[in-house]
Amino acid sequence: MFFHTAGIEVALWIPPLVALVVSFFTSMGGVSGAFLLLPFQMSVLGYTSPSVSATNQFYNVVAIPGGVYRYLREGRMVWPLCWAVIIGTLPGVFLGAIIRVTWLPDPVNFKLFAALVLLYIGWRLVRDLFGGAKRAPAGARDAAEGKRSTSRTRVVHFSARRIEYEFNGKSFSASTPGVIVLSLIVGIAGGVYGIGGGSIMAPVFVTFFGLPVHTIAGAALMGTCVTSVAAVIFFSCLAPFFPGMSVSPDFALGALFGLGGLVGMYLGARCQKFMPARYIKWMLVIVILFVAGKYFWVFLDV
Repeated sequence: MFFHTAGIEVALWIPPLVALVVSFFTSMGGVSGAFLLLPFQMSVLGYTSPSVSATNQFYNVVAIPGGVYRYLREGRMVWPLCWAVIIGTLPGVFLGAIIRVTWLPDPVNFKLFAALVLLYIGWRLVRDLFGGAKRAPAGARDAAEGKRSTSRTRVVHFSARRIEYEFNGKSFSASTPGVIVLSLIVGIAGGVYGIGGGSIMAPVFVTFFGLPVHTIAGAALMGTCVTSVAAVIFFSCLAPFFPGMSVSPDFALGALFGLGGLVGMYLGARCQKFMPARYIKWMLVIVILFVAGKYFWVFLDV
C-alpha cells in the first residue's frame, strides 16, 4: 500500500506487527516504543520528512490506551505523577515541534539529534542497571527486579512540593517541582524526536527518584498519550505555514502502527508483573546503542 503523506510503499501487515512486538516489551517499563519505531520508519521504510515525528505521535495516541487501561484495572496508576508529567511536558512538546520543523528539517541533522536522544535514554538505563538498584529503597529494588506483585498504589500526599504514595506496604515520594522541571526538558526533546516526552520519564522516575517501575509505568504512558494528542494537533496546525514541507501526520500509517501497539501494550501491561524488568532494560540498552551508533555513523560519513 502506498502512503501519500509519508511517500512510501509498505505491506499493510508490517507496521502493526512491528509495533506489536516493540510495544509488548517497552510498555512493561512505561515506554510506548515510539523511540524505536521512529528509526524503523526512517531507516527501514525510508520515511524521513518532518511529518514522521507527527506520525509517531499519532501512533502514541492510538496505541497507549491499551496499556493505560490495563494499569488502571490493576490499580497501578499514580495520578499525581501523571499530572506532574503532563504539566511539564506539554509546553516542552510545543517548543520541540517548532524546533523540529524550523531548525531540524534535514534528515541528516535530525539523525544526529535522534542519536543524542537515544544515547541519553541508554545512559539512563545503564546507570539504573549498574547503580540504581543500590541507591533505591528495598521496595524499589524488588519491583525493579520484576518480583511479582499484585498490590495497588495508594496516594498518601499530593501538593505543589511533594508526591507521596504507598505500594507493597512501603512509602515512595518525589519532588513535584523536580518532576515538572525534568518533564519540561524531556518534553522539548520528545517534541522534536516524536515520542511525546513522557516515555523518557520512565527511566528518570526509576533512576532519579528511586520509584518502583511497577508503579510508574502507567503514569509515564498516560503522560505520553496526553502530550502526544497535543503534539498531533500542533503539528497539524503548523502544516499550513510550511506548504513545501510534509509536516502533518500520515494518519493511515500511524493508525496501522497504533493498532499493533494497542494490542502489544495491553499484553505488555498484563505480563509486566511476571517479567523481570532487568531483562527488558538490557534488551532496550542493546537496541538503543545500536541505532544511536548507526545514526552517528551516517552523520559523520556525510
